[in-house]
Amino acid sequence: MNEELMKSLRTGDLTLPEYLAQVEAHFNELEPSMLAFVPEENRFARLQKEADELVEKYTDIITRPPLFGMLIGVKDIFHVDGFTTQGGSQLPSHELQSNEAASVTNLKNAGALIMGKTVTTEFAYFNPGPTRNPYHPAHTPGGSSSGSAAAVGAGLCDLTLGTQTIGSVIRPAAFCGIVGVKPTYERISRDGVIPLSPTFDHIGFFTPDVSTARLTAPSLYNDWNDSISLDKQLTLGIPDGPYLACASYYALTCFNTICDSLTEAGYELRRVRVMDDYQEIRNRHDVIMSYDAAHVHENWFAKYENHYSPKFAELIKRGQLITNNQLQNALESRDDFHNQMTQTMNDNNIDLWICPPAIGPAPKGLDSTGDPVMCLPWTQIGFPAINIPTTKNEDGLPMGLQVVGKWNSDESLLAWAEDIEKVVRKI
Repeated sequence: MNEELMKSLRTGDLTLPEYLAQVEAHFNELEPSMLAFVPEENRFARLQKEADELVEKYTDIITRPPLFGMLIGVKDIFHVDGFTTQGGSQLPSHELQSNEAASVTNLKNAGALIMGKTVTTEFAYFNPGPTRNPYHPAHTPGGSSSGSAAAVGAGLCDLTLGTQTIGSVIRPAAFCGIVGVKPTYERISRDGVIPLSPTFDHIGFFTPDVSTARLTAPSLYNDWNDSISLDKQLTLGIPDGPYLACASYYALTCFNTICDSLTEAGYELRRVRVMDDYQEIRNRHDVIMSYDAAHVHENWFAKYENHYSPKFAELIKRGQLITNNQLQNALESRDDFHNQMTQTMNDNNIDLWICPPAIGPAPKGLDSTGDPVMCLPWTQIGFPAINIPTTKNEDGLPMGLQVVGKWNSDESLLAWAEDIEKVVRKI
């Protein structure tokens, strides 16, 4: 949904019934093979009723909010009034229900309509659902926000909500050729969302392009500030070392081409060696996440162990063995890592890091959601990140560029990302 279409809905030049008819035709054509949404009977009859109520509430077009009539998908670990939350799991649904997520309520207040729940992996971990990649159905859309990324990638809707605990926004966004935004930790409320690891969980969102992300952000962030100045010359840091070496030869070849294009466009790029202890960073992420997951699921797992997949059960059992001392040591090391990366950016005058969003394009098969290793460090320290689509490989699978900002610099990140997008989308 571009700005012109949003404006047409707000002014009434395009009525909501007309728009819904267009969307329904597209949905009926693609969704049966995409499987991005949790099935819902009479979806568009419900939407028509809610659209009528929205129009009646805002009969004066001058008062219509910024996202008036925008259709959104919501990952099925978010609670939404009127919908059942299943979390991609086999647990009895009555165990999982709670109050509506603050992020969902904020979008509704901005005029958005809920198109439906999107498919998630089991409790936002690794056990995949049925969703297909919109560019190649034999390949994964990524996870855990599988349905949310595929829905936007297929043009079924223009905004979806997801979460990232390792790489579950940036990676599926890259695989599905769309923009994915992971905010600074806790800048978008986690209230009303089933947690995986409260220490690492980020509420993120997907859009077709950066301009739609910037249009959406003020409605999702409680403290968004658009009064920023971008009149300085931008310095982009390349995080050299063991971390960057995790990417495949193909991903690094694409990344180097992107770097050349950015240099030609006038950006200053600076390679800085960081994260020499990258395996330790990965190990402590698992310590903290598995400990958190074991405690989040403690009561459910005691009652319904046989309802969990082997993958998730193994995560919980691993977390049950972690001691408080091990957890505290991992948290202290995480804090040191956060401070080190902040200091490195300051010492080298780096405004943003750039790096591959995944080790390569979406892998073939639906039994795995791909490796989140390229997203893990930025999630661990809570820095804001965005995926910007770039090129496609010979099989038509998208590649992207991950751009990472300083803590709490989300406004600058999205503004700069819009400029970077103009360069990398031409590649």
